[in-house]
Amino acid sequence: MYDKIFKPKKIKLITGEVVEEKVSRTWLTWLIIILLIAFSVILTNFDFSALSRSGLFFQKLASMIPPNWAYFHKVLPPLLDTIKMSFFASLLGAILSVPFAILAANNILKNRFINGIIRLIFMLARTLPTLVLALIATYIFGLGTFAGVVAIFVFTFSFIGKQLFEVIETVDMGPFEAAEALGVSPLNAFFIAVFPQVLPTYLSTALYAFEGNVRYAAILGYVGAGGIGNILNDRVNFRDFSSVGMILISILATVMIIDSISALIRKKIA
Repeated sequence: MYDKIFKPKKIKLITGEVVEEKVSRTWLTWLIIILLIAFSVILTNFDFSALSRSGLFFQKLASMIPPNWAYFHKVLPPLLDTIKMSFFASLLGAILSVPFAILAANNILKNRFINGIIRLIFMLARTLPTLVLALIATYIFGLGTFAGVVAIFVFTFSFIGKQLFEVIETVDMGPFEAAEALGVSPLNAFFIAVFPQVLPTYLSTALYAFEGNVRYAAILGYVGAGGIGNILNDRVNFRDFSSVGMILISILATVMIIDSISALIRKKIA
C-alpha cells in the first residue's frame, strides 16, 4: 500500500525505455481540505445539532403558501420604487465610473500616484457592504429611497469602475498610440481607439450590476432605505407570512424578467 501511494510507478515504453510516473498528490490535497474543514468547524464553534431545527425553516416557507394575492396592490408601488431606485443608481454609477476608470488605468494615464489614489477609492467603496452603506446614508440623508440610491450608486460605481479599468489595461494600445501620434488628445484617443474595444464588456458588466442591485435594493428597506424591503420587514414582524409569500413571488418574478432582458441584451452586444 505504501509503495502504491508514495513510490513512483515505473512504466516500460514500446521503445524499451523505462520511465517513472509522477507520484499522485491527490491524497495530500484531500488531506489538506479535510484538515481545513475540521479547523473551520472548531474555529466557528459550529453546532451540528442545530441542523435538527432546520425543519422550522420549511414550516415558515409552507406558511407562505398560498400567497395573499389580494396584497399585490400594496406590493406594486414599493416594487416599482425598488426598480426605479436600482435603475437610476446603476445608470449613474455606470456613467461616473468611466472617467475614474480611465484615471486608474496605467496604460492610459501614466501617473502611478493618481492611478493608486483612484484604485484606493474603488477599493474603499467596495469594502463596505451595500446594506452598511444604506445604513450610513439613512443617518446622513434621512429615511427614504434617496439613501438607497446613494448606497447602490457607491457599490455600482466601485464595482464597474474596477472591472472597467482592468479591461482597459488589457486592450490593444496600437490604435490609441497611432491616434496620439496624429495629434489627437489622449481623452479623444481613448474614446476613438480604446472605448470601442471595451464597450461590450462595459455594457455587460453594467447590466449584471443592475440585476444584482435589484436584489440588493429589496432588502435595503430593513435599514429604512426605502423600496419593497420596507413592507417586507413590516409583514415579517407581524408574522403575516402569506403576504410575505406574495412579496417574495413579486421579487422573484421581477428578477427573472430583468435577468431575461439582460441576457438578451448581452447576447446582442456580445
